[in-house]
Formats: sequence, C-alpha cells, structure tokens
Amino acid sequence: MGANEPEDRPVPEDRPASGDSPAPEDRRPAGDGPVPEDGPGGFGPPPPPHTPHAPQTPPAPAQSAPQPSAAPQPPAAPQPPATPTYPATPTPPPPTYAPTSPPPPATAYGPPQPPTAHASTAQPTAPPPPPYGTPELLEPHTPPKAPPPAPAPHDPLRPLAAALLNLTGLGLGYVLIRAWLPAALCWVATAALLLVALPADVDGVPGGALLGYLAVLVLAAADAARRARRAPIGWRLRAPLAVGLGVVLLAVPASSAFAYEAAKDEAVEEMLLDRLDKADGIVKAQEGRPFTASESDYRTAMGLYRGLLRDHADSRAADRVPDRLDSYYRSVAAPYADKQYCDAIEPLKYLRTLPGTVGEDRLGRLAGWPDDRLADSYYACGTSSLGKTGGGADLRELLDTFPKSDAAAKVAPAVRGAIDARAADVKGADPCTATQELRAIRATAQSLPDATGGPLAAKATGAVEPGVYACGVDEFKDGRYSEAAKTLDGFADTYKGSGKRERARTIAIAAEVAAARPQAGGKLPAQRGPGSGQEFVFKNDGPSPVEVLFTGPVTGSLKLGACAGCSTYDSRAEGRAKACKSSGKSYPQKTLRLPSGEYHFLYKRGTGTTGLVRDHSDGAKVQGGYRYTDCAYVVSGGIGGFDGLT
Repeated sequence: MGANEPEDRPVPEDRPASGDSPAPEDRRPAGDGPVPEDGPGGFGPPPPPHTPHAPQTPPAPAQSAPQPSAAPQPPAAPQPPATPTYPATPTPPPPTYAPTSPPPPATAYGPPQPPTAHASTAQPTAPPPPPYGTPELLEPHTPPKAPPPAPAPHDPLRPLAAALLNLTGLGLGYVLIRAWLPAALCWVATAALLLVALPADVDGVPGGALLGYLAVLVLAAADAARRARRAPIGWRLRAPLAVGLGVVLLAVPASSAFAYEAAKDEAVEEMLLDRLDKADGIVKAQEGRPFTASESDYRTAMGLYRGLLRDHADSRAADRVPDRLDSYYRSVAAPYADKQYCDAIEPLKYLRTLPGTVGEDRLGRLAGWPDDRLADSYYACGTSSLGKTGGGADLRELLDTFPKSDAAAKVAPAVRGAIDARAADVKGADPCTATQELRAIRATAQSLPDATGGPLAAKATGAVEPGVYACGVDEFKDGRYSEAAKTLDGFADTYKGSGKRERARTIAIAAEVAAARPQAGGKLPAQRGPGSGQEFVFKNDGPSPVEVLFTGPVTGSLKLGACAGCSTYDSRAEGRAKACKSSGKSYPQKTLRLPSGEYHFLYKRGTGTTGLVRDHSDGAKVQGGYRYTDCAYVVSGGIGGFDGLT
C-alpha cells in the first residue's frame, strides 16, 4: 500500500455490539493526492491545496471485506487482532481532514468501511479548508460501570490478623479492612482510657473502666474477625504478614501496661516518701516538749514508720526508716541525754514497748537500745528520791525489771549509805527531818525483794527509833508542845522495850500540859515521880471519868472514875460552893505526895455522860506543911479547878 493510500483498520471482534460511542472511522478522501504527514505540533503541517473531485457514490457496506472504489486500490495491509480491554478512558482518534465530498454514512456498528471512490463531478469552487482540517464531531464518551467486587477468597489468616490488630487497642484491624468508623470508635475508647488513667496515681485505673475497656477490645477483635472473613485486605499486605504484625504490635498494650505499672509504682513511692517526711516533721516538732505532752504525737509518727516497714517493706521510703528510727529514739530519749533521769523513765519505758509492736527484726539493734539507759535512769531517780514519801519506788522497778544489771547491783549499797547518812543527821540540828526520811527509806527497803530489802529494812528501823525520840525532844525544845506530846506518846507506845520509854512518857505529859498552859514548858521536865512531899488529894465530883496530868518538880498523871449520883453545876460559883461537900456521896479520889514547888494541871474528861467536855488547865504552888485537896467538877460550859486549900 502506498504512503498516500487509505488503509483498513479492523475493529476487534470481542468489542460489544453496542456502546457509548461509535468506533472512529478513517475518512480520508480517496484519490492519489498526498496524505498529510504528522509533523511538529501533533497534527502535522497544513495540507497542500485541495483539488475537488466529483462526488462519488458510496458502495454498499461489505460484510467480510471492504469493497474497492471505482478506481482500483491495492489491498490493505493485514492488522493483528486487537486484545479486548476495558480501558478507563478510551483513546481519542487521530485527527482527520474533512473530505471534499460528503462521506459515506457511517455504520453504527461493525468494522469501519473502506472508502469508495466517487465519480468526479463538476463542483463549484469551495473555500479552502481550515489549516488543520474540519474537526470531526464525536459522540460524548461514558465510561463503563465497574462491576461489583467479587467476595474475597477464603483466607483463615485474614480474620486472625484483624482480631490481633484490634487487640492492640489502636483499631488497626479495622484499618486493615478499611472500616473507618469502627476504627474511629476504637480510637475514642483508647483515648477515654488514657484520660482516665493518666497521669498515673497510687489508685491506678478504676476497675470498672479497665474491665469496660477490655470488653471493648474483645468485642472489637471479634467484630473485625467477622468482617475480615468477607472483606479483602485493603492494603498491599499479605495475611501472614498482617498476622505477624498483629503479634508484634500486641507488645504495645503489654509494654504500655508495664510502663503504667512502673509509673503507678513511682507514684506510690512518692506518696510513701511524703508519708516519711510527714513522720519526720512530727518528730522534729517535739523537740523541747515534755514526753507527757508529746507522747501522742510520737505514737502517731511511729505508726507511720511502722506502716512503711510492715506494708511497704520493699519501698525506698522503708529503706530510709532505720535511719529515721535512730533520730526518733534520740528525740524520745532526750531527757536521758540531758541527765534528767526521772523525766527519762517514761520515754524509755515507751521505747521498750516498740519491739512488741514494730518487731525486733525491723528495729535491729534499737530493740535493746533503751535497756541500759532505763536501768541507769531507774537507779539515778530511785536513789535521788530516797527519803521522800513514796520515793525509791524506781529501785524496786529496777530490781524487778533488770535484776542482773550493773545498776541493780548498786541498789543495796546505795540504800545502806542513805540510812547511815540520815542516822547521823538524827544527832544534828533537824532530827525530825532525818527521822522522817529514815521512815521513807525504811518503806522503800520493805518494798524491795526480800533478799535485798529485808536487811536494809531492819537497819532503817534501828535508825528510826532514836530518831523518833530525838525528834520529840527537839519539838519540845522548839515549843511545839502538841507535836512533841504526840511524837513521844507514839514512841512510848511503839518502842515498849526501849530504855527511853519512861522518859519519853514524862516529856510527853509535860508537853501536853504545856500545850494547854504554856507556862509549863520552857524546859524539859525532871525525870522524877511523886513519892515524897506534901499530901495532895484528887477527887472527882463529875458524872464522867477524869484524867489529871501535872508537871512541876515532878511530872505524872492519874485517873479518877465517874462519880455515881453526881451531876453538873450551873455555874462556876455553884460548883465552888457545893463540889465534893455532900456527905451522902462517895467521891472517887487518889492521894499523892508532891514535893514543894510550882505545879501545872490539866484535866481531861473527853466524852462523858453529859457529852463532850472541854479540857481545863490550872496551876498551883505547893508549899510544905500543908495538905491539899483538888476537887474536879463539871460546870455547864466548863470544868472546875481547885476547890480550895485546907
């Protein structure tokens, strides 16, 4: 075929009979004229001047081969059959030039028809065609509709991959099959969990939130597996690789859980360190305060320390507690360091209770730290209180609590030395104080265990006896007659075997008279009783017994029984006129012989038939050559004195 001759272009046989647009046709004019060649610009240079031809009658369409035109044409070169395709956009036909004569009608279907020659007829001269030929009008192209996707072939790994990827909490199983809305819901659930969980605190994630999130993950994994059974993987990712990726990405929630637990543990550590600092602050605030006022605060701080050791033994705060306990013990036992041993006893006793509440294994060497200090405090406080009422009780605590301690071995010598010191003080200026301290030391010795206290108590008792007598004498000399009488009466009643018993009784009588009649005091009475001198008769005209105490050149006492039939007198004058003068009455009486001198008398009735009767004192001077009668009677409001001299 020549270069200027048209060629046949067969249509692929598998193209559908009807379509959206007809196949393009080669409408080049027949003849020997040259065919424009392609040149620069995509459409070639403008065609040469056109010579019109006579119109030609188009031949009838051929069914199997193109019919030649009136002028003989060489056969068209054979074309290879076209491969059937479904292009997304059909390629537009190349531009053609409009023929000078009307083209044959194009067939709507079938292969393009070869051009036929038309008889040349005389035509009027036509204007030249445009430089690039007359554009061909083509029908608009509508792309064919894509058929619905066929179901993905069954692959057992695809649902597994989707489920594993969704279990990561990232919604990647839905992303794998391009289910975006469920993926977004997974992202919302994960974000909500993060809002609840972060920042990590000591309480962690609420159980309800965690269970709810796990339920969402399980449901999402099941739903993704169900969807993946029918939907293909939307990415260039094979199912085995997706399964491997899901297994690897499961490390994300696992590592996140571990990281969260680590953050939670750190939050717990910070909380425990804050608790430790709080306990330290409580202990520091107690400096300078007495233990009685700060004991409750110390117990609060120890409760915090104990909780750290018992409940959080592996924490950093618990590791620091032993050092804090050293400071705690020193703070509680501060009075011992200041040598205030009596004040240190209660704090040290408290520290000794901690091994039972905290545990010896947790306290270590501190478990026995207070023992020696408490023993020393018992000894120091106990010996310093010897001689005080109720003092020395700490020595008993020492011997009971630490019997084998060095401090316990010093108790007996200390008590013995205290007894000797007070016994020496009995002979000094203040025998009463020394005696009182000896009594207190004796009470302390009696409270000690028998092996230690028995001998000490006996020694103290031997020192108390002379102390009591010396105290009574000293009280008499100091003019404290009532105290002297009481002290010496007690001495006579207590130490009946003492050689000073009678002397104590004599001084006691004189002291009692002097308490009511101070003129009787001033000096100790002579140790001499009645027996020589003037006759002195004592009678009782009262309805109750009477005791008569007297002191002077001699000192003594006597008692007269109640007078039967006697009664009280309305006045002192009536008593003076009638007492002891009734011949029909028998008056109780006693007769003494008293040396001459100044005497003082005290009449003591106590409670009689008439009720309480006041004591009465009086004085008289006894002279030689006379006989004296003393009649005691009771007057309403008083007691009679001497009736007179005869």
